Amino acid sequence: MTSRPAAGGGRWVEVDPARVGRWVEGFADRHGPPTASAREYGLLLAAPDGATAELYAPPGASAGVDVAGFVASAVMPRRIGLLLARKGAVALGVAEGADLVVSKVDTRYVQGRTAAGGWSQHRFARRRDNQAKAALGDAADLAVRLLLPEAATLAALVCGGDRRAVDGVLADRRLAPLVPLRAERLLDVPEPRHAVLVAAVGAARAVRILVRDPD
Repeated sequence: MTSRPAAGGGRWVEVDPARVGRWVEGFADRHGPPTASAREYGLLLAAPDGATAELYAPPGASAGVDVAGFVASAVMPRRIGLLLARKGAVALGVAEGADLVVSKVDTRYVQGRTAAGGWSQHRFARRRDNQAKAALGDAADLAVRLLLPEAATLAALVCGGDRRAVDGVLADRRLAPLVPLRAERLLDVPEPRHAVLVAAVGAARAVRILVRDPD
């Protein structure tokens, strides 16, 4: 379980689906038995002391109408796609439940910014842009080979890394069937590597909970 402050107050907690039921019990022990109400994002728990917990359904899971239904849906194994992209690097995968069953990582050199001025700066900028475009093209080709054939079997596509890079990959028209599957949340991950891709499976499956304590 991880926890971090939330913008606007409260804190975000990420919980493994198998531990959500226990987390709700702990919330009830601390704040009193909560009432649960269905929301578009998942489930809202409101405790007698004023504390609230917004439980966000993981990508591809249904919101449920009560705690039991929410937990049952969250722990159910789902097949999800993963697309992690940053400048010059991409990691793609398919997870079956908690297991990464398909994966591919690719890197391509993209020149960094230069302090040179004048025509040299423009030349380096053009070269960098061309390298970045080529890297996105390679990443899109890889997604076409690995993810597109799986589109019909995926409950969701979870992306991570740099939003512009991810958007650039998915802008390829061949990947249009994947776009409706894209989860709203963008995972915050370092430069894509195989270990990062493996860790992203757990982050993609986690139940995000926004907790606000009583005033």
